[in-house]
Amino acid sequence: MHVHILGICGTFMGSLAIIAKQLGYRVSGSDANVYPPMSTQLEELGIELMEGFRPEHLYPEPDLVIIGNALSRGNPAVEHVLNEGLNYTSGPQWLSQYVLHDRWVLGVAGTHGKTSTSAMLTWILEYAGMKPGYLIGGVTNNLPRSADIGDSAFFVVEADEYDSAFFDKRSKFVHYAPNTAILNNLEFDHADIFDNLEAIERQFHHLVRTVPGNGLLIVPHGEAAIEAVLRMGCWTPRQQFGIAVPEEVCKKLAANGGMFWNAKLINGQGSEFEITKYGQGTKGDVVSRSVVEWDVTGVHNVKNAMAAIAAAHHVGIDVGTAIEGLGQYKGVKRRMELRGEVEGVKVFDDFAHHPTAIATTLQGIYMKLKSEPGPSRLIAIIEPRSNTMKLGIHQQHLVDACQKADMVIWQKPEKSGLDFNALVADSKVPGYAFSTTYEIVAFMEENAIAGDNIVVMSNGSFDGIHEKLLLALDHSPAGAPSY
Repeated sequence: MHVHILGICGTFMGSLAIIAKQLGYRVSGSDANVYPPMSTQLEELGIELMEGFRPEHLYPEPDLVIIGNALSRGNPAVEHVLNEGLNYTSGPQWLSQYVLHDRWVLGVAGTHGKTSTSAMLTWILEYAGMKPGYLIGGVTNNLPRSADIGDSAFFVVEADEYDSAFFDKRSKFVHYAPNTAILNNLEFDHADIFDNLEAIERQFHHLVRTVPGNGLLIVPHGEAAIEAVLRMGCWTPRQQFGIAVPEEVCKKLAANGGMFWNAKLINGQGSEFEITKYGQGTKGDVVSRSVVEWDVTGVHNVKNAMAAIAAAHHVGIDVGTAIEGLGQYKGVKRRMELRGEVEGVKVFDDFAHHPTAIATTLQGIYMKLKSEPGPSRLIAIIEPRSNTMKLGIHQQHLVDACQKADMVIWQKPEKSGLDFNALVADSKVPGYAFSTTYEIVAFMEENAIAGDNIVVMSNGSFDGIHEKLLLALDHSPAGAPSY
């Protein structure tokens, strides 16, 4: 069977290509921009890549065309598919039909933390010897690639709420029918396709409707938007997780066959915490207490870990084994990934698409820096590239999100609904806005000092600013800047 994928270099579509190749299909694909690292990963697997969306790429006629959600009517390849009556489908539909239909699916949904939680959960299952299949929207440091067909009944999938295709405006996750579903959190995002939070809640409820009665929903305690989703109707048992929830509340919520997972931070960084499982008998008694020690920081990652432990527990992995696995978890690329250190200045890369993601990341590194000796500054360099941020809807939230930084620098896109003058004027910390990467790099070359921690935040490549910063900050003879 020959499958051709339109938009193959996207994270999701590239992962589908990997799985299709593992299933024994002939796989080819085309995209507007074919570039590493995805292109390299695909070419190494023998997948034929083509630049652009030309109708001739579809000769000879493939058995099936999988169309990515970034493509729409007017695209030459899409028009050719429709005009010639070629067999086509969306990526989520293909995944559901050809991969997930006979698997125990563990779906990870939420505005934030999907990739990290999916990576944690997959690694726990792998550590426990369960050989899961998986599709994760990022490259993890524990696994060889972003997707794998696996060798067991279990399949972990990052369950995204974005739409499936130009011909299927349902959220991707509606196709997955998970047996175990994590709903990590829910905020207004993807303003290019959703009018308001209520519209996203409706899609999340569509997901809830697909989880079987003998499955499990894992949800955060006290998350208003998630509770609104569940009030629309819920036919599946649920377990909750939270941080520093009073014991009497935990026991009450865990009683009568339920379960509650509660965390207590041992240090403010989140790199060490105690997790307590409540739920034995009718009183919600304490079942176990364990301590997690790992190399990851941030309260948000503690929540991600709790959800992953609960999901792994649902498929038979004991808490102790899950915690051992987390102790060897090495994170996801572009999630506070240290890209280099030059003359005492560290440059980190972080995937940021929403004010809450910015705030939680900065809070996590702020707490870590507080615990370390010596002077240090936290400098955030932000490219507000996501559709939601560019529309200007979260203007004030962006100001508030940066309060833990010592300095914030904004990259101004060509077209944006954000008022950057107001962002700078309203900033609680010194703020600056520049139009080009060159200006930002030049500013940092002049103003960075030893002990600085520069966090570059974007959901795109940001014009390769990380390497440009490292080159500019290296004043040794071999490190002359070339930006």
